[in-house]
Amino acid sequence: MAVELRPDPATKPGAIARVAEQLGMHRETLRNWVRQAEIDGGARPGTTTSDSQRVAELEREVRELRRANHILKTASAFFAAELDRPTSR
Repeated sequence: MAVELRPDPATKPGAIARVAEQLGMHRETLRNWVRQAEIDGGARPGTTTSDSQRVAELEREVRELRRANHILKTASAFFAAELDRPTSR
């Protein structure tokens, strides 16, 4: 509703506040939703929801790979030290 009222110059002033009141929510919450909807729709520059989700997934994957890499390096150093020790046979 708010997205439809915003482009019309006659209803633009206070459109978000009126719609938020009708829906029983805080106007800043609705304003943020409208802003994100405009970004997702390409009407406004910014990071889309799908891009934000993809970035979060990639950051999570990078953390997991760094953790695995650290474990492998530690294990490699441990086994290399075992091979360097003299045996008592």
